[in-house]
Parts: sequence; C-alpha cells; structure tokens
Amino acid sequence: MKHLLNLLAAIALLVWGTHLVRVGVLRVFGANLRSLLARSMGNRFTAALSGIGVTALVQSSTATSLMTASFVGQGLIALPAALAVMRGADIGTALMAVLFSTDLSWLSPLFIFVGVVLYLSRQETTSGRVGRVLIGLGLMLLALERVTQATEPMMASPITHVVLESMGSDVFAEILIGAVLAIVSYSSLAVVLLIAAMADTSVVPLDMALGMVLGANLGNGLTAMLTMAKSSVEVRQVTVGNMVFKLMGVVLMAPFIDGWIRFVQPHLPATSHSVVLFHLAYNIIISVGFIGLTQWVAHVITRLLPPLDPAKNPLRPHHLDPSALATPSLAISCAAREALHQADLVETMLNGLKTVWQTDDQRLAAELRAMDDQVDSLYSAIKYYMTKISRSSLDENEGRRWTEIISFTINMEQIGDLVERVLQDVEDKKIKKGRKFSHAGLQEINEMHDHLVANLRLAMSVFLTSNARDAQKLLEEKTRFRELELAYSATHLNRLADNTIQSIETSSLHIDIISDLKRINSLLCSVAYPVLEANASIRPLQSQGEAAAPQGERQ
Repeated sequence: MKHLLNLLAAIALLVWGTHLVRVGVLRVFGANLRSLLARSMGNRFTAALSGIGVTALVQSSTATSLMTASFVGQGLIALPAALAVMRGADIGTALMAVLFSTDLSWLSPLFIFVGVVLYLSRQETTSGRVGRVLIGLGLMLLALERVTQATEPMMASPITHVVLESMGSDVFAEILIGAVLAIVSYSSLAVVLLIAAMADTSVVPLDMALGMVLGANLGNGLTAMLTMAKSSVEVRQVTVGNMVFKLMGVVLMAPFIDGWIRFVQPHLPATSHSVVLFHLAYNIIISVGFIGLTQWVAHVITRLLPPLDPAKNPLRPHHLDPSALATPSLAISCAAREALHQADLVETMLNGLKTVWQTDDQRLAAELRAMDDQVDSLYSAIKYYMTKISRSSLDENEGRRWTEIISFTINMEQIGDLVERVLQDVEDKKIKKGRKFSHAGLQEINEMHDHLVANLRLAMSVFLTSNARDAQKLLEEKTRFRELELAYSATHLNRLADNTIQSIETSSLHIDIISDLKRINSLLCSVAYPVLEANASIRPLQSQGEAAAPQGERQ
C-alpha cells in the first residue's frame, strides 16, 4: 500500500510540475507565442513548424490547441491552417517527451532552488514567473525519478503480475487505459513520461506500454474536445479535426506495435527510449504523412459542424472563449474582440436613430430600443468574463489593457442607454404628436449625427490599435463637436426669434438631441485618454486646457 501511495504521489507531482510549466510559460510568453502563431499562417508547413516551437515551450499540445482554436473562433485564421498547427504541436510534445526521457535528474535540485529564489524574491515580475517555470521543470524531473523508485518494489509484488496477466495483450484495453490517464492528468506529456518510466522498470510490458501511448494521444485529443465543448462552433471544429487525425494515426500504428518491438527495440539502449521514440514516430507519421489532408479534413468537419450565423443570436457573446481564461493574454484578446462586437451593435443603433427622426418609423424605433438590451447583455457578459481573468498574472501592459476594455464597454453601455433615451424622446415628442423639424434644423442634427458616427468608428480604431495619432485626432474631434453644438444652438435660437413654427414645436426635442449627441461624443472621445497618457502624448493638449479638464468633464 505504501509503495502504491508513493507511486500516486509521484504521478501527482509529475502532473503538477507539467501544469506549473505550462501556466508559467503562457503567462510570461503568451502574447509572443500568440503573435508567432498568427505570423506563421502563410502556409501549412510554416504553421506546423510554429506549432512545434510553441508546444516545445509550453509543453502542452492542449494549450497550443486552445490558442489556435481561439484564432479560428475570432476569424483570424482558417481551419486548415489551424489543423496544420496542431500537426506540429503533436510533434513538439513528442520531442519534449524524448528530451525528458534522458537522465536529467541532476538538474532537478538546481531548477527548484533557483526557481524558488526567483519566485519568492520577485513574485510579481517576469523573473518571478520564470522562477515558477523552473520550479515546474525541477518537479517534473524529480517526479520521474520518484516514479522509477516507486515502481521497482511494486514489480516484485505478485499482485502486479496477476493484474498484468489478466489483461493479456488486449490493445483496445491498453488504448483505453492510456486515454483515461491522459484525460485525468490533462497532460499527454506527463502520461507518456510515466508510461516510459514504468516500462523501463518492467512494471508494464513494452507491448502494453506502446498501446497505452496510443491511448494517451487519443486522450490528449479528447481533453481538448471536452475543454472546448461549450465554445463556439468554429473553436470546436479545430478540436474535432485534430481528433480525426489522431484516430487515423491510431488505426494506422496499432497493427505495427509487434513490428516495432521486433525490429526497432533491439537497436535501442533502453525500454524507455523505445516508448518515447514510438510516441515520436506516431506523431511524425500523422503530422508529416497526413498534413496534405488538412484541407479535406477541414471540409468534412465544416460539413459536420457548420458555423452558426451570428446575426441569428446577437445576444450570445461571440468571442468570450472560457478555455482562454487559462492564458490571460489570450483571454484579454477575446474580451477586446467582444467589446468591438458590442460597439458594432451600438453603431447599428446610432445609424438607425437618424432613420427614425427622418422617417418617423415607429416600428424601427421599437426595434432599436430593444437592441439596447443586447448591448447591456454583452456588457454584463464581458464584465463577468473579465473578472475571471487573474489580475496577478497580468504584466503592466496587459493590466492597462484590462482597464481599457472595462472602460470601453462601460462607455458603450452608456451610449446605448443615451440612444435609447433619444429614440423614446423622438417617439413621444415628434412621431406621436405628428411634428416635423424645420429643414435647417434637420440638416444640423443630421450633420452632427454624421460626425458622431465617424467619431465612433475612429474610437473603435483607437481602442483596437492604441494608435496615438488617431487618439490625438479623436480628441481634436471633441473640440470640433463642441463648436458645432454651440453654433447650431445659436442658429436654433435665431429660428425661434424668427417665429419659425416647426422650430418652436420641436425646440425642446431639438435642444435635447444636440445635448445628448454631445454627451455621446464625449464618451467616445474618452477612449483616447489612456492611449495618449500611455504614449506620453497628452502634454500638447494640456496647454489647450483639454487634458487638464476634470475627469467628469472628459465624459
């Protein structure tokens, strides 16, 4: 019992060390790795190479799958390119298994010592996060050594021999065991290393170990599918397509287990090398041999899982991928994408507002006011998603981006409320009473509206790109908009003085619309402030009294 407990503890330590390395690398290099993946999508071969590199660093093809699937979900890359990345990711995991199968136990105390010193002394910095990665590497090496020590006495137990003999050489049972272990541990790398260590100490025979390796690869694919089961269809297409390749590989490689033992094993120095090299051979075959099938598999998966039309359910968030929360930089990107979706709905409301006051379309006004509920729903979804991102895992730039997204979504929600109020006023004070704006008055509010829509699009661009020049231009538009408001308020008063009937009847509505459009514009222009402050570009505006305004006046 004691030896079994020692083995379970060693397995748990191996899984935990793998988790520390995966999370640590993603937190330190997550944004750079995502950028590397995004730049390598020119063809399937460079995509596969990037998958190898990223997975070798992260030590988890599942993590690479999450990042790649999120790109597909956001419409940034096509499904065939994502499947090509996964072909490389599987090779990357297998290469790391080969590396860790060598005797690196002497590095374990060094990694743990240096990692703990860095983590405790500089916990909130990049050095501290690198220290966390080193701790994970050290624990993985220590765990592999402990697995070997724990399995030696277990092999002497007669119970072990009875269990192994009862299983016989049922390849399906071996594949099932390997798959279950990979799902439970959330790491095919940890399971393959465990199988290699157990095979090296003869706890499991080699043929059984190779069958379990095939199962571990299937379990890795199933883990990604289960993790993303509630994600968008585009995201699930990647995991299902990856699983198709893994199944084809198992079907192809399972009959050759005996051949591997007969012809390859005699030329290898140790049983553990045979296990990890079989794992590498499996992944090279399904990656290199099947990479030409990515287009065909993508076509089949698209037929089986057709993407939904976002317009049919605008209330549902399109980009808030729950699986991305494990990678803060990726989750922030998803939230920013959803914030732009929210802004698109606001733009639709704003464009419809002009149509309503020009055509007196009461039905359209009701539809647009109902759309504000969708804007509010997206705001709540984004806010809840953002609260689940670990702030302690964000660097300075990511922390600033987190704040910008929250501020942007709040502003969009407030703009939606203002547009809804203007629509209600137009219905109550104009449509229901059968009143009309004067020709000059209608031209004025139309011109202000056109400026406002242009500023909304500029604000969305500033939010997306953080371009200081565009931010400066947005603040200049705030000054221009204020001048328009003052000029049109004066001309409206002149029309009242001339006893223009239409202007008198709609005077209150006209003034309210001008005022509300100005408030909306102020909310849009507030997007520029954090960008200019981050780029130290706010100083030129302070001399004009713009940036020196109280925070309340900015909005």
